[in-house]
Order: sequence, then C-alpha cells, then structure tokens
Amino acid sequence: MKEKEWLVRTFVRNADEVHLDSVRRQTGQLGGVVGIVINLVLFAVKFTAGSLFHSIAVQNDGINNLTDAFSSIVTLVSFRMSGKPADHDHPFGHARIEYIAASIVAVVVLLIGTELFKSSLAKIVHPEDVLFSWITIGALLFSILVKLWLFTWNKFLGRRIGSSVMEATAIDSLSDVLTTSAVLVSLLIAQLFHLRIDGWMGAAVACFILYSGLRILKETMDQILGRGPAQETTRQLEAIILGHTGVLGLHDLMVHDYGPHRTYASVHVEVDAGVDILFSHELIDDIERDIERDMGIHLVIHLDPIVTDDPVANEMKALVARLLAEVDTRFAFHDFRMVKGQTHSNLIFDVTAPFDCRMGDQEIKDRFQRLLAAHDPRLFSVITVDRGDEQV
Repeated sequence: MKEKEWLVRTFVRNADEVHLDSVRRQTGQLGGVVGIVINLVLFAVKFTAGSLFHSIAVQNDGINNLTDAFSSIVTLVSFRMSGKPADHDHPFGHARIEYIAASIVAVVVLLIGTELFKSSLAKIVHPEDVLFSWITIGALLFSILVKLWLFTWNKFLGRRIGSSVMEATAIDSLSDVLTTSAVLVSLLIAQLFHLRIDGWMGAAVACFILYSGLRILKETMDQILGRGPAQETTRQLEAIILGHTGVLGLHDLMVHDYGPHRTYASVHVEVDAGVDILFSHELIDDIERDIERDMGIHLVIHLDPIVTDDPVANEMKALVARLLAEVDTRFAFHDFRMVKGQTHSNLIFDVTAPFDCRMGDQEIKDRFQRLLAAHDPRLFSVITVDRGDEQV
C-alpha cells in the first residue's frame, strides 16, 4: 500500500483533495498510464514466448493484455474529457463520457475475442505440439504476480476517488490472473501427460474475453440508458429526509446519474398544510443542503402541503388505503385530497404500482372504482397511476 500512496502523491497534485474534479481526473489518468505500461510489457513478453514455443493459448493471453492496454488508453482519454466543466450544450457536464468510452472498449474486446476464438478453433482442428520452456512458465508466473498487483492498484484507486470504472478494471485484472493461471496449468498438463489441449485452452481464453466484453457492454448500456439507483442510495436519501422534524412523508423519489460525481435527484416531500409556508420552505432548504453535504447529490424538493386536521378527509384516506390493498397489497398512494360536492365527492390521488404489475393503468382505475362504488355510490375516484418501486 505504501508504494501506491507514493505513486499517487508523486504524480497527483493535492492528492488528498479527492472531492475536486481536477484531482479525480489526475488520479484516473495516472491509473490509465500505469495500466498501459504494465499491459504493453505483459503483451510483449507473453506474445513473444507464445510465438517462439508455438502456444496459441499463451499468444491469446498476451493479446488479452493488449486489449487491456487499449482499455487503459480509452480510460485515460475519457478521464480527461469527462472532467470538462458544464457548458451551454451540456449543462450537467461531460462525466458520462466515461460510460461511452467503456462501451467502445467493450466492442473492441468483442471483435478481438471473436478473432481469437477463430484462430483457436483452427489450432484445435490442426493441433501442433507445444514446445515446453521454462521461459514461458516464468513469463506466465511473472504475469500473474504483476496482474495481482494491478488488481490491488486499481482497487485502491477506485475506492480513493469513487470510480466504478476503476473498480471494474480491478475486477478485470483479477479475472486475468485466473485466465493466465489456466494457461499455465494447460502447459504443465501438456508437458506431464502429453495432451494437446493448447487450442482448447486458447478457445477458453477467447470465450472469457468475449464474456468480459459482453459484461462491460451490458453495464455501460445500463448506465447510458439510465439504470435505477441502488437501494442503499434510496434508503439513505429517505432516512435523511424523514429524519427532519416536520416531514410527514415523501414520494416520487427519482435519482438521475450523469456520471461520477454528477448525481441529481428530485422528490416530493409532504408537510403539514397548517404550518407557515416560510417555515416549510426553510425546512426543505435544510434538507437539500444536508443531502448535498452528506451524499454529494444535488436534490430538488417539491413541497406537498397535506391537510391533517380534516376528520372526513382522514376517514376517506383510510378507506382508500383499505380498498387499494384489495386491488394489490403492493400498491401505495400519495397526493391525496378530497373535493366535496352536494351530490357526490371526488377522491383524487396518485397510485404507485410496481414495474412487474401486469394490470394496465385503466384496469387498476376500474377495479378500484368498483370497490369504491360498492362502499358508497356517491364517491368517485380520480387516479393517476405511476410505475416504480413502492414509495414511503
């Protein structure tokens, strides 16, 4: 760990100020440079050894390191570009460039993996004897040790600057350790038992490269398309908001990810309608500041005043809760209000239905209205259906 701290403090100005975009960018670029140098060295060593001693598995493992070097180059460039400040055309900054860069890497990895698989199939159909060499064994052992260090290095950087890209790179380095270990075992088996499994092992390495490319592509596509927030994030947001005196409830919490350190959220917060509006406004200002300070999330709150001292409205609200549970126990509702008339009354509210609910919006409304009319034909419901997780 000491050498990692030394590297960061030597090449990153103000290294401890990790909350600054400039420090985060420099740290990510340092990780990219180290990855490029190490992977190019490993590629040269293993590809040379594999060519000299006719091992397609060792060659493929070396080309895998070359793809890692390319990934590090893209990471290096993306950290530099994503650090650009917001402008008129991109008001939320450029941090999502990291996700786009990762998707480019994934496509390149898939193309290389496909070509390696084809060459491995040719070696399976036309096998050749692999020349055993302690030089090759030494090269693979060297690669395993270096990749283990690179795993701990990327993990260290990922935790230091809160980068999912670096964390993913760390996992990729650990996977390379397993892949290279498998190649090493195949060479030893070939030497001890005279089995021609080099082509098969090369195909296995190629399949692993393809799997890695698909995994990276899926993760980055989820981030670009707009993946939902982690449950831990929503729970922490809810806990901080509900922890403030005067908050009666919350709903419609949405979190938007515009890249690392670029998270925005919006929520509706319920407060007592009888409380002075200036006090409620001060309350939501305090909540927004607390979320920004504790979680680094830019939160915008919509204030929902709730009438709490109307016994008839409270009775109707309890009725809605009971009838809605008969439709589906997972349903939640919010923004309830009652409009009284001489011949009938309207109960107006929003229903939150889970994503996996198979009922359509109109079916939900019709089922609830039938239950409500059976209770009292003078009551009518005006429902807006939202889709999402159950809200507090």
